[in-house]
Amino acid sequence: MAKEKVVLAYSGGLDTSVIVKWLQEKYDYEIVAMTANVGQGDSELEGLEAKAIKTGASQIFIEDLREELVRDYIFPMVQSGAVYEGKYLLGTAIARPLIGKKLVEIAEKVGATAVAHGATGKGNDQVRFEFAVKALNPYLKIIAPWREWDLKGRSDCMDYACSHGIPIPVTAEKPYSIDRNLWHISFEGGILEDPDREPEKDMYRLTVDPFDAPDQAEEVTISFEKGIPFAVNGKSQSPVKLVEELNIIAGRHGIGRIDMVENRFLGMKSRGIYETPGGTLISFAHRELEHYTLDRDLYHYKEGIALKYAEMIYYGLWFTPLREALDAFIQKTQEKVTGTIGMKLYKGNIAVSGRESAHTLYHHGMVTFEDDQLFEQKDAQGFINLYGLPMTIRGMVEIKARQKKEAGKN
Repeated sequence: MAKEKVVLAYSGGLDTSVIVKWLQEKYDYEIVAMTANVGQGDSELEGLEAKAIKTGASQIFIEDLREELVRDYIFPMVQSGAVYEGKYLLGTAIARPLIGKKLVEIAEKVGATAVAHGATGKGNDQVRFEFAVKALNPYLKIIAPWREWDLKGRSDCMDYACSHGIPIPVTAEKPYSIDRNLWHISFEGGILEDPDREPEKDMYRLTVDPFDAPDQAEEVTISFEKGIPFAVNGKSQSPVKLVEELNIIAGRHGIGRIDMVENRFLGMKSRGIYETPGGTLISFAHRELEHYTLDRDLYHYKEGIALKYAEMIYYGLWFTPLREALDAFIQKTQEKVTGTIGMKLYKGNIAVSGRESAHTLYHHGMVTFEDDQLFEQKDAQGFINLYGLPMTIRGMVEIKARQKKEAGKN
């Protein structure tokens, strides 16, 4: 009788390398590995097939999701303006629903009855993966080894790997938890668990130290069509190539480093280090273009939507009716967000050097301090009188009450 199959979200890192062997010992499943290529780099993908098979998987699917990730997940996030807690550009979070979606697709393809992942019981990723599975195929069993096994932490995992002859990509000296995709790299764990300790200088991979960046500023332009970036310095690019090129440009100027203590979905605070060089440029330019093209009330209302959208991505609520409904609103807001933003990059800083859009609502004739024929300054008096009427009435009432009180004392 054929064994039931489980599809494991497999990165080849410490946790999932151990999980393959652990699933063999714990469950009588045939293990199918699924690796999502989301731009983590060839070095992390090299040799994965041989490693997965050697540690016990019957087969592995390595899925190239880079284009889909940028086109259908990252760029809609850019359009929304989502930033979690004012700093985090959601690099890890935005990839999780897509990986969960592909996990379900592979499970259905091979006839698996279960899926498994290597997210810990303390983190956000367990929620993100499992919400995706529940939304797309709630009949699949979900196995989360970190919530079941007796291993207490990464040191135990390293000991388990060594005792079972499993090669691992981390050491006890630098036990960082690293997540990388096209949009960013995140670092957690090890010495970083001390929020009072500065990261080691050689930890960063996408950005130079701003103090070591060139002494000469570099100019770059990003062009958008309906809120979607499509060209760098006037040259049209595919979504993947555009992000890759901006990563290089921003990275050499030390742009895109974030060190923050954030609120996880489960309630605890955690410290994370993020590198998002190209994403920082794209988000900055998109925001500047919205300032230039969006109506005031629309922009202010959209700021609230952006906060909610960021929270939903962080919490793993991508496959929900609310996110889909918010997308419809966001797409409407982006109809005129077309144009080009010029920027100067210098030692970790970004400054606007130019703005161009056929849809700008900036009207020189209205705002000039010189003589103009469009705006009657005397009209402002009536506006102030009417808009300030509630304050005027309240002030009159308070003065009358105070006079009455003083009269009573006399």
